[in-house]
Amino acid sequence: MIDWYCTVLGAHVVFANDRIAFLTYDEEHHRIALIATQTFAPRAPSPSVGFYHSAFTYEGLEQLLATFDRLTGEGIKPWRTINHGPTISFYYADPDGNDVELQVDRFADARDAELWMAGEAFARNPIGIELDPEDLRRRLSSGEDVADIMRRDDEVLA
Repeated sequence: MIDWYCTVLGAHVVFANDRIAFLTYDEEHHRIALIATQTFAPRAPSPSVGFYHSAFTYEGLEQLLATFDRLTGEGIKPWRTINHGPTISFYYADPDGNDVELQVDRFADARDAELWMAGEAFARNPIGIELDPEDLRRRLSSGEDVADIMRRDDEVLA
């Protein structure tokens, strides 16, 4: 788990012993805490009630794609890539099967995202539309405006 999170998030170990590890990827003293107990509860066969995922936001689409490239080079591939509307998100599964969402925000602030989420496109499809990271890369390379790339295909333009 330490190696996986250090690789995925570009983190480093602040402290670790045989039972606990604290990791960070920025100036904060820790962002991830991993704890090993003596006994482990049996794992549920599929997602159930409880913790579902954590999300980490990147500055822009270019940084998200650069992380995708780096992780793919390490053999770590997303199990889902999706345009939710307020975000473009790549989902990875850590070694214990927890979801880790790496995302980029479409809107400059949370209020604009909330307004979009109150609209018709989100009401029709609150999950989003699957996408291909290579298509995102092609569109960026062609010079297409990032705002157009971030827009969901099912949105009705006024």
